[in-house]
Amino acid sequence: MLLMRVGDPGQEIPVVLSDGRALDLRSVTSDIDPSFLGSNGIERTARAVSDGALEHVDITGLRIGPPVTGSRSVICIGQNYAAHAAESGSDAPEEPIVFFKHPGAIVGPNDPVHPIPGPGKLDWEVELAVVLKSRARCLESAADAFDCIAGITISNDVSDRHWQIERSGGQWSKGKSWETFNPLGPYLRPIAEARDVANLRLQSWVNGEVRQDSVTSDMIFSVGTIVQHLSHMMMLEAGDIINTGTPQGVALSGRFPYLEPGDVVRLAISGLGEQEHSIVAMP
Repeated sequence: MLLMRVGDPGQEIPVVLSDGRALDLRSVTSDIDPSFLGSNGIERTARAVSDGALEHVDITGLRIGPPVTGSRSVICIGQNYAAHAAESGSDAPEEPIVFFKHPGAIVGPNDPVHPIPGPGKLDWEVELAVVLKSRARCLESAADAFDCIAGITISNDVSDRHWQIERSGGQWSKGKSWETFNPLGPYLRPIAEARDVANLRLQSWVNGEVRQDSVTSDMIFSVGTIVQHLSHMMMLEAGDIINTGTPQGVALSGRFPYLEPGDVVRLAISGLGEQEHSIVAMP
């Protein structure tokens, strides 16, 4: 079962994919948002699918939006793969590095990405994203974290290294929060139906050439550990998104050129589909 939102920006409708069919979710909820996730929405959706209570909907040719809307926070973990930390010129962190993206950076998985006008160094970062379904506060164990997770999806933590590093003032978020800097989706896979989140393959390509190819087992801090850790410094709520870090193979390494208008980025994570977006100068 995969949840998604389709339609023009601001007019998306909620859909669930089951056994190769797209089913209209509007009889269950008006949208896939924090209210839906926090009120056992995924469980209610599963029952509606099982009961045959949802009507088929044709989504052919429709834009795919981000799989969740209304998130109040996008929390990110930096340098969470040892090889990526090394290519960034840093030692593996002893504690999770935490920074934020503005929620306004979220766009659909295939929407264009617009660089910040002016000098910049645009980079890609394929990441496993976690979406929460309930409040998480002072969790006692990493295992407890999974009771708070709604599902997982693909995230591109698009980064402008000029603003993140050269003009950061020590604040990574300055290079992370521009509009379109967080393509998300296409699907939200419920955590109960997800494969082992510690053994998912992450890949990225630029103009058809491989850039990143790794597995989540190379994470320094696991999904459960990240959520537990964050719950001791901030109150997490339903709909909050956590980008859990990217593996090696980004332009920051010096091995690849930074992105330019006309480039095409493709990302994939096993069991979560693919996203593909073009780099397009601001209109």
